[in-house]
Amino acid sequence: MAEDKYVRIAHAIYDHVGGPQNIAKLIHCMTRVRMTIRDESLVDMDGLKAIDGVMGVVQEDTLQVIVGPGTVDKVAEEMVKEVGVGLGEPFPDPSTFTTTASAGGKSEHQRDKEMVEAKAKEVHAAQKAKIKQTPMRKILSAISSIFIPLIPVFVGAGLISGIAAILSNMMVAGDIGKNWTDFISVLKVINGGLFSYLVIYVGINSATVFGATAGLGGVIGAVTLLTGVTPEAPIHNIFNGQALSAGQGGIIGVIFAVWVLSIVEKWLHKVVPDSIDIIVTPTVALLVIGVFTIFIVMPVAGVISTGLVGGIEWVLNVGGAFSGFVLGLFFLPMVMFGLHQILTPIHIEMINKLGMTPLLPILAMAGAGQVGAAIALWMRCRNNRQLTNMIKGALPVGILGIGEPLIYGVTLPLGRPFITACIGGGIGGAVIGGLGNIGAIAIGPSGVALIPLINNGHWLGYVLGLLAAYAGGFVATYFFGVPTSARIAKDKEGHEIATAA
Repeated sequence: MAEDKYVRIAHAIYDHVGGPQNIAKLIHCMTRVRMTIRDESLVDMDGLKAIDGVMGVVQEDTLQVIVGPGTVDKVAEEMVKEVGVGLGEPFPDPSTFTTTASAGGKSEHQRDKEMVEAKAKEVHAAQKAKIKQTPMRKILSAISSIFIPLIPVFVGAGLISGIAAILSNMMVAGDIGKNWTDFISVLKVINGGLFSYLVIYVGINSATVFGATAGLGGVIGAVTLLTGVTPEAPIHNIFNGQALSAGQGGIIGVIFAVWVLSIVEKWLHKVVPDSIDIIVTPTVALLVIGVFTIFIVMPVAGVISTGLVGGIEWVLNVGGAFSGFVLGLFFLPMVMFGLHQILTPIHIEMINKLGMTPLLPILAMAGAGQVGAAIALWMRCRNNRQLTNMIKGALPVGILGIGEPLIYGVTLPLGRPFITACIGGGIGGAVIGGLGNIGAIAIGPSGVALIPLINNGHWLGYVLGLLAAYAGGFVATYFFGVPTSARIAKDKEGHEIATAA
């Protein structure tokens, strides 16, 4: 029965995006099916939003359909399986699809040609008016796409790192014996498998996003590790003569270097004869961009990343509670537009330089504000069984830090609860910012799941922030954020129930 649900959602999505022939590539993150659309005018946005099981739709450079954690991987897998490709692989040429490729031939794209064209013009005009693809927006979307495939890895490795930290502290305190040493070492090795070589994974993903060869991008990422360079025989910074350090420039430098690589590689493919392209292009591209990365990108990006981390640290130290309130207040809108992933490289750079990211605990308060808002709605809208059932389903993952089901299924559709949830996030952020020196030693989870990753001795401050955000979101919503429409008695299907006068 559960499988039927995923098949149904997969077919329904195909029905409203113009069929699989209108998709160039499909991937997914923790909660969203992300599709690269060939012709945006064939997308029926209203139809997508109306699908049972879809919590929301975001249109950027990719079309993002939010179906929630635990469901998204099954739906995405069903969609690519039907076409015969893997996640992230290019879809076949549209001409290879038959009219029965999706949902037994019942897709929206099979409507009369004239009706399709009329609808296409209307939808296309509306989308273009709503979304301005500015250069900055394209940059942010590209950065987001680089890190989306790594999100599950961040979650897993982050939690493993947290467990290792807890066990290490327990061993130092004498709560467990030294026989745990090997197990703790294993956990650290697993975590190091991600973070020690993260630049390589980022290089590969960056190349995929920018249209370069994935392997070449991975090598450029590895170049920044300065393998084989020793303190006795260092490579010197051409700007100040100091020795370059492994990883200098960090993730930011790798992304920029691979972007330049994509430009150079594409140019070489055009000018190098086909007979020697496979030999000349990768060799020249690696040599040129490798040298460029070591002598230009690493020194410059190192200064930028250091300044960025230092600037954020200064804002948090000086602004304190006020900075925390502003950051917690505005994070939910960033999540709504899918822009929150761009913060990942900032978190990583802060961990590399400070040993923690003080930004993540503050931003995590936004999800806690939603939890408080949802509980208030549950109490005030008990007669609305449809709403309360949705809250019941979204609250557990919301408490664990996955807030999108609450955003798109509960607070955002109602309007005012979304605003009061943001206020709750701001209150929690103010508490974290006011206490100060509260950071996460790894990235990945949020909410309650982030507690094991809080830097030593400061988890209680994070818990106080969570409680403040819960309370802030609850109070603001209970008294100011419950729309009259949400209190109307409804059954679980959303039909109004007549009540005695």
